[in-house]
Amino acid sequence: MATDSPVNLWTSTEHANDYLGRADSIPHRTEGEATLLEFIPSTARRILDLGTGDGRLLALAKSELDSEVESVALDFSPTMLEAARKRFAADSSVTIVAHNLDNPLPALGKFDAVVSCFVIHHLVHERKRALYAEIHAMLNPGGVFCNLEHIASPTQRLHEEFLHRTGNTVKHEDPSNKLLDVATQLQWLREIGFVDVDCQWKWRELALLVGHKR
Repeated sequence: MATDSPVNLWTSTEHANDYLGRADSIPHRTEGEATLLEFIPSTARRILDLGTGDGRLLALAKSELDSEVESVALDFSPTMLEAARKRFAADSSVTIVAHNLDNPLPALGKFDAVVSCFVIHHLVHERKRALYAEIHAMLNPGGVFCNLEHIASPTQRLHEEFLHRTGNTVKHEDPSNKLLDVATQLQWLREIGFVDVDCQWKWRELALLVGHKR
């Protein structure tokens, strides 16, 4: 499996474009996204999307809510930022922020929902946990954190099966991945102070982790 190393290829235009070209073909992705949307409260007025990419998840969330909901879309890849700016060019309710999640989150105010999709597994484990704490601090009381994530399989054989199902191999898997098991991440969320923490959807190495702020 991918190791907990500092490699991150997402500043590369080629790497980002390759992902965008196959994003729609990730098996069961739409199921995970649909489940995530169920947990965003209809009363949400501010949403933060961490690692927004081309804005796909945020656009889905906004389609389920009041069109004027204020949103912040954060990413560090120039290619992804350009794609997100293009998607939301006519939407003044969306603010695009350039930021590398390897660093502490900037002061962005409070949010009713923080969402992320296939992003946080690119951070080293220590930074993952620190980011979860920063997210908790940014949420309004009753707010929710929804992380549709790529997680670690419990065995190498299951990891290889996942790669096969997604058209990949161990030799060609993304060295940016720093995969971590579900149980550890759920425990971190509880220790930080999230409540009603659970894995709300899972297909092999794709999982939806959800926690609420008391």
